[in-house]
Amino acid sequence: MFSDIPSAALQLLRLGWLDRAGVELAILRLDQVDPLLSGNKWYKLAHHLAAARAADAKGLISLGGPHSNHLHALAAAGQRFGLPTVGLLRGEPQATATVQDLQRFGMTLHWLGYGGYRDRHRADFFEAWRIRYPDYHCIPEGGGGLPGALGCATLPAMVEAQLPGLGWPDHQGWWLAAGTGTTLAGIVIGEAGMSGRPVFGALAGPVSHRVTDTVRQLLDEAGIRAPAYQLIDASRGGFARFDAELAHFMFETEREGRLLLEPVYTAKAMMALRLYVEAGYFAAGTRLVFVHTGGLQGRRAALPRLNALLR
Repeated sequence: MFSDIPSAALQLLRLGWLDRAGVELAILRLDQVDPLLSGNKWYKLAHHLAAARAADAKGLISLGGPHSNHLHALAAAGQRFGLPTVGLLRGEPQATATVQDLQRFGMTLHWLGYGGYRDRHRADFFEAWRIRYPDYHCIPEGGGGLPGALGCATLPAMVEAQLPGLGWPDHQGWWLAAGTGTTLAGIVIGEAGMSGRPVFGALAGPVSHRVTDTVRQLLDEAGIRAPAYQLIDASRGGFARFDAELAHFMFETEREGRLLLEPVYTAKAMMALRLYVEAGYFAAGTRLVFVHTGGLQGRRAALPRLNALLR
C-alpha cells in the first residue's frame, strides 16, 4: 500500500520567455499526485514507510520546521495508514496553519528550540528519542537518506513513458528545486540506469545548508560514478526569503501558466530557470522537464507576505 503511488502527469508549459528562447518545457505535476501526500513527499516517504512496516514499528518520528511540507505529509500518512507520528520541530511553539494540521492529523509535537534543532546533524541525534519512543521508526529531515532518494529514482522512467504523449522523442535535462537534495539525488540515480540526462537543482537555501555534501553522500551510497548534475544558488538571500521581484514573478507565472507555485521552492526554481534561459544557457530546441515538487500547503502562510511586497 505504501508503494502504490499514482503516476504524475507530464504537461507542456507555455510561457513567453520560453517561447522567445525556443526552449520547450514540460512540468511533472507531482503536486497533483495526492491532496495530502502531495509533491515529492510520497515518493521520498515510500521506502521509509515500507521499512517501518517491515520492522513492525509502532510509530514514526521525524523533524522539520513549523511550515514543514515533510512533517505535513508524514502526519497525514500516519493518520491514513494507522501509524502514530511524532514531530520534532524547529524553534519555539507557534500556531501556524501547518502546525494546526499536524495536530489535527494526530501528530505529537516536541519543540526543540533553535539550538536543539541544530543538533540534528549529530550522529546520535535520535538516540534519546528512540528511548522515549521505543520501536518507533526514525526518518531523517525532509524524508532524506538513501531510502528517500531511491523513492524518487522512479521519476525518470515515469517521465520517459509519457514523452510520446507530448510528441517528444526525448528531453535534454531536468530542472527542480533542491531543499535537502534528496529528490535531485534520486533522479540522478534513476537517470544513471537510463540516458544519464543532466539534472539541475535550484537551491532553495544557502550553501551553508550543506546540500552539496548530502547529494554527494547519497550518490556515493548508491554507487553512482561521474553523476551528471549541477546545483545552482536560487535562494535569493536565504531559505524562505522573499522579495518583490520574486512575488511579481510567481503571480505572473501562475496567471500565464495556469498553475499554482509557492515561493520557498517552486517559484524560486522557476525564476532561476528563466534567468538561465534568458542568458542563453540552453540552445533553441532544448526540451527540459521541470519537476513541480509540491509544497502548496505552505503557500497559505506565505501569501500575506507576498501580497505585501506587491504594494
